[in-house]
Amino acid sequence: MKKRKSDLWEWLKIIVVAFILAGCIRYFLFTPIIVDGYSMMPTLENRDRMIVNRISYLIGEPKRFDIVVFHAPEKKDYIKRVIGLPGDHIEYKNDTLYINGKKYDEPYLDQYKKSIVGGTLTEPFSVTVPEGHIFVMGDNRRYSKDSRHIGPIPIDSVIGKANLIYWPLEDFRIIH
Repeated sequence: MKKRKSDLWEWLKIIVVAFILAGCIRYFLFTPIIVDGYSMMPTLENRDRMIVNRISYLIGEPKRFDIVVFHAPEKKDYIKRVIGLPGDHIEYKNDTLYINGKKYDEPYLDQYKKSIVGGTLTEPFSVTVPEGHIFVMGDNRRYSKDSRHIGPIPIDSVIGKANLIYWPLEDFRIIH
């Protein structure tokens, strides 16, 4: 009987430690999210399930064209693409991105640009990103509430980098 209680106690300790480790991993390292909306199409679809890597920005800064999750001013988490970094001058002219005067290609927009009948995907604008902030945009430019509407995002509002779709299974992939 004493041996059985000892075994039960050992199993209980293992289960408690496993739950604590799982909670720490989920809260501090990797967090699952569900894409809510169509602002990142065609890269991400509504209801895609992803893993947010919280570690990447604990040891580094967001990079241009990363897909990030951040706390938006509306007390909701958004998922968007980083276009501008602190101090960058961002400009769109003739549906073309210029950063600090240099033209950048955005291959993730090619599918939408081909399907547009009349007009442009991204309306012209010009902005300078303040220090300590990033400028984010959705890939579905005509239907995205992003930094053009809510302003630059403080870097400390960024939760992490979203780079793995795990559901639906047929869409399982790493996003770059």
